[in-house]
Amino acid sequence: MCPASGRAPRPARREDYDAIAAVIDHWWGRPVLGSLPRLFFDLFHRSSLVIDGAEGPAAFLAGILSPSDPRQAYIHFAGVDPGARQHGLGRVLYEAFFALARADGRGEVRAVTSPANTASVAFHQSMGFAVTGPVPGYNGPGRDFIVFHRSL
Repeated sequence: MCPASGRAPRPARREDYDAIAAVIDHWWGRPVLGSLPRLFFDLFHRSSLVIDGAEGPAAFLAGILSPSDPRQAYIHFAGVDPGARQHGLGRVLYEAFFALARADGRGEVRAVTSPANTASVAFHQSMGFAVTGPVPGYNGPGRDFIVFHRSL
């Protein structure tokens, strides 16, 4: 639970996608919806989290417990409504995901971000992630990414 807001994350539901899709570009101030396909809420909703706000989602995390490597979990996307930032919601989501991953026997969590996303780099460092990169061509030619790794 987030001490500042009293809000706790809940498991995502398939129907959360529409509400998040309606606000995500606004939250980022640029088009990013293409980076969050519906499949994360259709197929991975049990490993994704939402914190509800008064008028819809206040924050969310789309995560995966790897079906290929039972040691790994991956955070694909996380977002907080700009009006709800600086209240610890991102930290609450990450801690809840760490607990979910640990409960499933996972020993590490990974994530990536664009090198331009310095706020994400700083946040992940504050959450105890090791930072590597930018890794040239990580996501294809000309698509360099910062790679995060955290042991649980």
